[in-house]
Amino acid sequence: MITSPAFKNRKFALLGLARSGLAAARSLAAGGADILAWDNDESARAKVADIATVADLLDADLSGYDGIVVSPGVPINRHPIAEKAKAQGIPLIGDIELFAMARADLPPHRVIGITGTNGKSTTTALVHHLLKSAALPARMGGNIGLPILSQAPLPAGGVYVLELSSYQIDITHSLACDAAALINLAPDHLDRYDGYEAYIRSKARLFEMQTVKQHSVFGKGDADTARVYAEVLERRGKDVVHLAETATLSGQLEWPSLQGPHNLQNVAVAVGLVEALGLTEAQWRPALRSFKGLAHRMEVVAERNGVLFVNDSKATNAASTAPALAAYPRVHWIVGGLAKSDNLDECVPNFGHVVKAYTIGESGPLFAKLLSPHMPVESSEMMGAAVHSAAAQAQAGDVIMLSPACASFDQFKDFEARGDAFKAIVEAL
Repeated sequence: MITSPAFKNRKFALLGLARSGLAAARSLAAGGADILAWDNDESARAKVADIATVADLLDADLSGYDGIVVSPGVPINRHPIAEKAKAQGIPLIGDIELFAMARADLPPHRVIGITGTNGKSTTTALVHHLLKSAALPARMGGNIGLPILSQAPLPAGGVYVLELSSYQIDITHSLACDAAALINLAPDHLDRYDGYEAYIRSKARLFEMQTVKQHSVFGKGDADTARVYAEVLERRGKDVVHLAETATLSGQLEWPSLQGPHNLQNVAVAVGLVEALGLTEAQWRPALRSFKGLAHRMEVVAERNGVLFVNDSKATNAASTAPALAAYPRVHWIVGGLAKSDNLDECVPNFGHVVKAYTIGESGPLFAKLLSPHMPVESSEMMGAAVHSAAAQAQAGDVIMLSPACASFDQFKDFEARGDAFKAIVEAL
């Protein structure tokens, strides 16, 4: 566990006690903090009853508290806790800010922070893999894997690799990353922001927290990322601000888990980050071949009679699905769920790769209407029906891909549960 004497005798209120909230509570308690905690789930509250006072924060007197630690899942743009925090002059923070506060008491280390609309998890896992392959001690956390505070501190010389969502950046104020990256930008999570520009500004704050000598890496491919790159470049200069050029990379066919144009961009960003920390091509290039892709992100599940089954359940918006469609020439596309927008515009350039679409979930009727002028469409409603129908129609060389371009919450608990369901259906064929 990561903790710090900086927490001792300070008062923190916690809202949300799932994985990151529970880790924050335990870290604060171990550091000697006084904790007030709340979660609407009674079983979650029970897990901290021995280390915290349990009470609803909205009813509690928070005078004198040093911070309100909120889960990234708490919509601070509309939750009353934000108004209460502002009225009482208490900062809203998250577990990543607690990690930033603890850094001074950890053995000498470096931090890499990675954000973007799509590709964050793959790039974070890849950076972690490249560092470990080069024999550097590394931990991976943030929006991926275990909460960073629940993990053991690294020895001197280690690197913490953090995937950071906009929600996490919103409640982080002092994380100065030794190297930080913005992979790409596209409209997403707009229910949490006052328009797309506010979402962009949230992502850009990661670079505002850096010092003038820390490195920043930017993906190349969209105008909004280019704009943030230009702003940071003007502020800090080309010695530490880098554009990840995919054109300079060769050998992608030798990296089995990193196929498709989107993964080439992910590799370029990852290479830019590790080179900023001193790795050489002789160190990172061999490691690309041995990288194993993430579950639910372009995950090859099985091959049956020459037909490949691919689980891309983590593609929760059209911008994430578009490069997945581009990666294969003949795709039976399972698409749908809880739509984040009323269009699939980012996917349009790759419609020619789709043999047939199978719409599922709440967005099924809308997507069937959008897609039917461009390709054969089958309204499947349920994933099982879609997989079985696609399997019956696919030919050798085709790919059956779940890449929903939607959130999962209409039919599944999360994208992991959706991907697991797809894999179970394929295994039972």
